[in-house]
Amino acid sequence: MQFEIYVVYSVLVILGLCFGSFAGASVWRLRARQLQEDKQAGEPVARDEYDKLKKISNHKLSSDRSMCLHCGYTLEWYDLIPLFSWLLLRGRCRKCRGKIGYFEPLSELGLALFFVFSYMFWPYPLTSGLDVARLVIWLMSGVGLAILFAYDLKWSLLPDKVNYMVIGLGLISSAVVIVGSSDKFASFASIVGAVAILSGLYWAIYILSSGKWIGFGDIKLGLGLGLLLADWRLAFIALFAANLVGSLIVLPPMLLGKLKRDSHVPFGPLLIIGFTIAGLSGGYLLSLFFYTLV
Repeated sequence: MQFEIYVVYSVLVILGLCFGSFAGASVWRLRARQLQEDKQAGEPVARDEYDKLKKISNHKLSSDRSMCLHCGYTLEWYDLIPLFSWLLLRGRCRKCRGKIGYFEPLSELGLALFFVFSYMFWPYPLTSGLDVARLVIWLMSGVGLAILFAYDLKWSLLPDKVNYMVIGLGLISSAVVIVGSSDKFASFASIVGAVAILSGLYWAIYILSSGKWIGFGDIKLGLGLGLLLADWRLAFIALFAANLVGSLIVLPPMLLGKLKRDSHVPFGPLLIIGFTIAGLSGGYLLSLFFYTLV
C-alpha cells in the first residue's frame, strides 16, 4: 500500500510539472496573440513587448514549437524537460545564453505542488467513479487557473478563452455533484448560492462602480470557481480568504506609503488562492467553526 502511495505521488509530480510547463508556455502564447489582436484593432501596445513576442504569435497549432524569446531558437526535446532543463542550463537559453527567468520553473513547480496537495488534502471520498471524476476535474481546472493566475498577475487581465474553459469544467463538476447527491435540489440550491457569492457579488460591484472597482473577467472567474466549489459555504470561505490574503499583502506597503489607495491590485490571483484554501480545507474550517460554537 505504501509503495502504491509513492507511485501515485510520483505520477502527480510528473503530471504537475508537465502541465505546469504547458501552462507557462500558454501564458506567453496568449499574450503574444493578445498583443497582435490589439495592434490590429489600432490599440496602443508596448513596442518592446510586441517585438519580443511576435515570433510566437503567427504559428499554427500543428507547427507551434517552444522557442527562446530572445533569439528564436527552437527548443529541442532535451530543452523541454520540466524544471530539470532549466536547472541544467542555469536558467539560460542553450544558444544565446539569454536569461529565461524564474517564471517557467515556478509555474512548473507550483502546479506540481498543487497536484500533490490536492490529492493529499482532498476532502471527499474516492470510492466511486464520480468521486474520482470530480478530483480529475479539479486537477484539470488547476491548469487553467495557473494560466489565469500568472496572466492576471503580469498584465492585470483574465483571458476569456481560459475563463470559459474553467467555467465549462465547473459546469461538469457541478453536474457530477448533483448526480451523486441524495438531495439533488439542495445540491443545486447550494451551487446557485456559491455562484451568487463568488460571481453575483462581483457583478453587483461591477455595475455599481461602472467597472471602475473590478473587471468583468473577475466575474467570469468567480462563476467558474463557484461552480467548481459547488457549495455556498465553501464559496463564502473562498471570498473571505481572498480578501484576508489581499489585506495582508496590500496593507503593509500601503502603511509604508509604497502603495496608494487607488493603485490597481489584480484580484484574480487572490480569488484563486481563496478558492484553493476553501476547496481543500473549507470542510475542516467549517467543522472547526461549528465545534467552537457548541
